[in-house]
Formats: sequence, C-alpha cells, structure tokens
Amino acid sequence: MGERGPAPKPTALKELEGNPGKRALPKNEPKPELGIPDMPEWLPEDAKAEWQRVAPELVKLGLLAKIDGSSLAAYCEAFARWKQAVEIMAKEGVTFVTAGGYTAQHPAVGIANKAKADMLRFGREFGLTPSARGRMSLPGEPEAADPMEQLLSGPPKLEVV
Repeated sequence: MGERGPAPKPTALKELEGNPGKRALPKNEPKPELGIPDMPEWLPEDAKAEWQRVAPELVKLGLLAKIDGSSLAAYCEAFARWKQAVEIMAKEGVTFVTAGGYTAQHPAVGIANKAKADMLRFGREFGLTPSARGRMSLPGEPEAADPMEQLLSGPPKLEVV
C-alpha cells in the first residue's frame, strides 16, 4: 500500500515559492549534485529537443539534479508523445468513420489527452507550469509588499533624529 496524501513538494520548490505553508523545512533532506543529467539515447528526437530546451533553465533555478534523469526523461517522452498525437489529429482529424458507418473518436485523441496529463504532472514536479512558477520567487529578488500585511502591521515606525 502506498503512502497517503499528496507527494511532498521538493524543498527547492518550496523555497522558490517563499515557503507558503510556513512550516519548518526539512533539515536533513538529501541534496544531490545539481546539474544536467545524461540524456538517454533512446529518447525520441522531439523529446531530446525538449530536454535541451528545459534542462539548462531548471539547473539555473536549482531544480534539476544529476539523479533526476529518469523523471526528466519521462516528462520529455510524454511531451514527444503529446506532440506526435497532436500532429496526427491535425492531419487526420479528431474523428473517423468506422467500417459500420459510425463516427468515432480518433485514437490519437485519447493518446494526446493521456500524454498531456502525464506531461503536466511531471512538469509540476519541476515547476514547468505557469501556476507552479507563479508560486515561486527567486532568492535575492525583493518580494512586493503585501498591502494587507502592511495594514495589519500598523502605521510605519518613525525614527526621531
């Protein structure tokens, strides 16, 4: 039986989001070496292109370690499968007529939907979706002052010189 509840979010992602839950961050979390993992040779060409597009950016953000190769490969492979299915639907349409004369959904529609769901799920793990990035703030960048926080903290303190 698997663990209950959602998978824990990586600490690096929590830190980029400003630790919204304000819970203590793990102190003994493994810290694998950051870097671009070796790209598997068996990846389709579209997956390799996606790997080369996203891997350098993920390293810059501190979200990709050398041991994350299989997870990144799964994301890139799902991307390639989704792209291929979308291209097939563009050529052949989203429906077809069966031998019995009925209109049915093209198999590529289901393949595209499953690949898209996989791609988005893996993408969230790496902060590759707009909503995941929207929760992040890079270290060193000043956060905009929250108007409600300013209101609750009271009037500004004046210094007497």
